[in-house]
Amino acid sequence: METRMSEIVSRKNEHIKIGMIPGHFATNHSHVNCYVDMDSVKCRFKIAKEAARVISSEYVSTPVDTIICLEGTRVLGALIAEQLSENYSHSVNDGRDICVITPELDSNRQMIFRDNTQKMVWNKQVLLLISSASTGRTIERSIECLKYYSGKLAAVTAIFSAIDEAGGGIAVHSLFTAEDLPGYFTLPSAECPMCREKQKVDAIINEHGYSKI
Repeated sequence: METRMSEIVSRKNEHIKIGMIPGHFATNHSHVNCYVDMDSVKCRFKIAKEAARVISSEYVSTPVDTIICLEGTRVLGALIAEQLSENYSHSVNDGRDICVITPELDSNRQMIFRDNTQKMVWNKQVLLLISSASTGRTIERSIECLKYYSGKLAAVTAIFSAIDEAGGGIAVHSLFTAEDLPGYFTLPSAECPMCREKQKVDAIINEHGYSKI
């Protein structure tokens, strides 16, 4: 499938790139007509650093105590923390020692924070960082969990998002949107046109990547 991958360049920064593979893919929540490969942003230092610069520029006036990193975004989260807290950034977070944490996920995909990390969430201003938001359900579950631990949601940001908001009107900022992926759609499996046409599912996808079937 990799031979079908095309490169998508961010409109916000020409050095930030992701890949797109067309096909029929199934997620936990929906079916989509392309796999969005964000490994370059999550794993490549130089690209991740450029991405962190763009993302952090959105939050110059937003106090952030903790960045909660979902779906393999911890490298990016650490670089965002660096950008926000540097003394030359002219940010309200100048000099702040921002925590960067990744929660555990239970069998229902709910976030869990152990006793030793709960202090980094309790009454803290939290930036929720996610790799991909197609339906918003992961974000909504995360927000519910954050409330349980008395965290204060400061903002939600993603590498790619097909939605503009989640959780009852909370804005989702992203490096890439569905407009960057020509013809992209995400639908419940019961409404998937490829399923109706009996087109075989190419792969199952989650935050770790894809598995052909």
